[in-house]
Amino acid sequence: MLIELNEVSHVYQDENNVKALKNINLEISRGEFIGIVGHTGSGKSTLVQLFNGLIIPSSGTVKVNGKNITNEKSNLKETRRHVGLVFQYPEHQLFEETVFQDIAFGPKNLGLKKDEIRERVEEVMGLVGLDYDEFKDRSPFNLSGGQQRKVAIAGVLALKPDVLVLDEPSAGLDPQGRKQLAELLKYLYQELEMTIILISHRMEEIAELASRVIVMHQGEIVIDDHPIEVFSREQKLHKLSLDLPQITEILHRLEERGLKVNTNLFSISEASAEILKALRSK
Repeated sequence: MLIELNEVSHVYQDENNVKALKNINLEISRGEFIGIVGHTGSGKSTLVQLFNGLIIPSSGTVKVNGKNITNEKSNLKETRRHVGLVFQYPEHQLFEETVFQDIAFGPKNLGLKKDEIRERVEEVMGLVGLDYDEFKDRSPFNLSGGQQRKVAIAGVLALKPDVLVLDEPSAGLDPQGRKQLAELLKYLYQELEMTIILISHRMEEIAELASRVIVMHQGEIVIDDHPIEVFSREQKLHKLSLDLPQITEILHRLEERGLKVNTNLFSISEASAEILKALRSK
């Protein structure tokens, strides 16, 4: 098991003593693409920060690659090399003078040789769609917001993590930026077989990309299933004040009006074909 949580709870030690997580039991296997959804305050961000030791739980154990990272002797630096975390608005993490230096920061800290560092930087810049020669010497602070986000993600990928965790990575991006990000995540998952954990409030994004969906509510995991099963539970999601993906919502409304359609579709192309098929058969 790649990541394993056993009876994990976490209380933020402030004046309110908010219990952010309650008795979480969770297993994440290598090669999964997990989408995590839930309202603000449901515990999503707290949960994923446990995966690389940014937060140590108040109780319970967290294991990464079989090693307990909740004890004092755990090597969190090693854990963070295996589990890369991209925060919401990751461009706020940029700090070096050039794009190359920013992306190379992690590999340098691993003690890699200059040639290997350059190879890694060039490789991950290609992955995120940044031309090496064009961008390597530019200041990250003079790039567009979408380009800055690519640099930040490349900096995490340069560590070659086993797991890539992203917390609302599409926030603030325009439709083209969201499309490019989705294509990158698909490539990392399908072609490089990377384990990906994605927090997003965009149900369309989760439905399109994830192979497994976790729904959180008030610090607990209330649903953990395949996307088709999760998004077929319309009433349950609405009780949690969560929406269906827009395409799924449209298909449900058409079904209510008597059109015989498969409601378990998440892409525009599939839904369009399904609607045309249903109309022709009437």
